[in-house]
Amino acid sequence: MSITQQYLLDTYRARRLGEPAPPAPGADDWQVVRELRDQWQLRAAAGRPAHERTGRLRRSLGRWLHLRPRSTC
Repeated sequence: MSITQQYLLDTYRARRLGEPAPPAPGADDWQVVRELRDQWQLRAAAGRPAHERTGRLRRSLGRWLHLRPRSTC
């Protein structure tokens, strides 16, 4: 089931039960990015060099991307 299908199913159930609809997938993505940026800026202001942060982030993302199974389609 895709994210969109799950969202539509959850929205349908919420409407039938009279509950508030769930947030759309990806609705808060930019807020999360802003919060991460703010956290990085606070760490940088505390004396932590910026290149260490981005290096670790890139390494961890690189490992994550290489560990994902490739599709056979």
